[in-house]
Amino acid sequence: MSQTARFQSFEDPSHREGAARIAALRAAMAQRGLSGFVVPRADEHQSEYVPPNAERLAWLTGFTGSAGTAVVLADKAALVVDGRYTLQAAEQVDTAIVTPVPLAETSVEAWIEANLPAGGVLAYDPWLHTPDGLARLERAAKTAGGRVEATPLNLVDLVWIDRPSAPRAPVVPHPENLAGEAAAVKLGRVREALAKARLDALVVSDPHNLAWVFNLRGSDVAHTPLPLGYAVIPREGAPRLFLDPEKVTEEAAGVLDGLAERDEPGALPAALDGLGAAKARVRVDAATGAVALGRRITTAGGTIDVGPDPITAMKAVKNAAEIAGSRAAHVRDGAAVTRFLAWLAREAPGGAVSEIDAVVRLEAFRAEANSLREIAFPTISGSGPNGAIVHYRVTRGTDRRVQPGELFLIDSGAQYGDGTTDITRTVAVGTPSPEMRDRFTRVLKGHIAIATAVFPRGTTGAQIDAFARRPLWEAGLDFDHGTGHGVGAFLSVHEGPQRIAKTGTVALQPGMIVSNEPGYYKTRAYGIRIENLVLVEERDVTGAERPMLGFETLTLAPIDLALVKPELLTQEETAWLDAYHARVRAALSDLVDPQTRQWLIAATQPVASFT
Repeated sequence: MSQTARFQSFEDPSHREGAARIAALRAAMAQRGLSGFVVPRADEHQSEYVPPNAERLAWLTGFTGSAGTAVVLADKAALVVDGRYTLQAAEQVDTAIVTPVPLAETSVEAWIEANLPAGGVLAYDPWLHTPDGLARLERAAKTAGGRVEATPLNLVDLVWIDRPSAPRAPVVPHPENLAGEAAAVKLGRVREALAKARLDALVVSDPHNLAWVFNLRGSDVAHTPLPLGYAVIPREGAPRLFLDPEKVTEEAAGVLDGLAERDEPGALPAALDGLGAAKARVRVDAATGAVALGRRITTAGGTIDVGPDPITAMKAVKNAAEIAGSRAAHVRDGAAVTRFLAWLAREAPGGAVSEIDAVVRLEAFRAEANSLREIAFPTISGSGPNGAIVHYRVTRGTDRRVQPGELFLIDSGAQYGDGTTDITRTVAVGTPSPEMRDRFTRVLKGHIAIATAVFPRGTTGAQIDAFARRPLWEAGLDFDHGTGHGVGAFLSVHEGPQRIAKTGTVALQPGMIVSNEPGYYKTRAYGIRIENLVLVEERDVTGAERPMLGFETLTLAPIDLALVKPELLTQEETAWLDAYHARVRAALSDLVDPQTRQWLIAATQPVASFT
């Protein structure tokens, strides 16, 4: 079987050059009298997926996860990662040079407090840190008896000899029939928000927000259709877009003409100076606005108001066209995933399928619909012990065949012009153990608890996160990631501000899309996750004394009944699973080939019939 995919690389990350690269960085630090340098996994926009020229952390350490921070001192270095990447970091970096540190045990700031020498100077790139992040670094350095200092040039860039150029992918318009709202109307809503907050202007530093408000899309980064750039939206007057003119297509230019002024990215500093000279009060996004942006404005005499970009909340609530597009995308995606699951059921028991084979085949099924733009993130294809690595990314060096008696976890998503999908299925290859069935059913019970939740307006994701965990808690188990994240409309598969997690403090609103993905992971043995996307919707409740909300499940694909332990399910939970499978069967039967249809019918039979 061919092991190539259009959208995903399987090359092994290498830390073979890590020692030399960190030595070069330390030499650059020493030349400038610096004691340390902070290397976050970030670009100038704090993006999840960054362009190749901003993959500084991966280049320096070999770690390819989407979140992490390295702190390099003269005699030691640490890579702090959260629970998703603890195992991955230990495998990818040269631990003789860089020490992986779990965030649950020690934060970046705590490590700095404990290790920065007294009187030491910790350097940072002001384009890669937000004001809040910088404040934490400053407090940590002060506690250690040192201080922080901004560098005019990123020190990694100075030693990264073959650093790639900045991306210049075409910027194209996003059709209004899919966007559901004209860009001029969206800009009007932004101006109203600025007026209400008594602000003179907004600096749009988040490319997701720039893409949404101007109805543009691009491909400057992998997996998310983003044009990298900035915008300044004044309360009065025309907004200014700062995009490389070579990226703006004729179609996009036609849409933008009369809507916004366009400038070279190099004109942004002067524009910020102009806001400062006008004594403007300017909102800088707390989540994505770099320290360098605010300093430019304040140095010129302006005032910055660090807070949420109002576009973020607007973008999170999908309109009717975006919801319709997402539903259509999920039907199309469900057919592709179901074809894949049927193929896997035929091929995997014989030991002929590798993790890479699975990735390639799933992408091919999605591509055959002729509407796949990109995969939404690198597919997580984990067999047996690899499934226990929450954000495992298969490479040619880690690839293993799916073996009978194991669990296989595949977490994948797609970018279609009308919607973004994200789905995880865990399947048994051969006969699962009683423990596997017990753990899977507990995860399923948590998944159903979220899917069937009814809650009053104003409820946050943190308030319902425990619904998914209770069946695991009752057995002394848990999982170390959030239960759900927000999802965009042909934008980021990980979108805020909404989320179902202990840290989910934003109230859920009708029109928001979030994932429902509880899991369980037994280190070096197997992983389990069941993920569907759900849409927050209004819910009629007889006798309700306040407005109530619930979820519509968008994702359509079978859940492996071979892993279900029926005696652990309540009557209501069994009814939900049977109804969900009946809906999957009805929606997808006519969209798949006869062989897959036959498998689908068997895979979606009632629980009582299966057992």
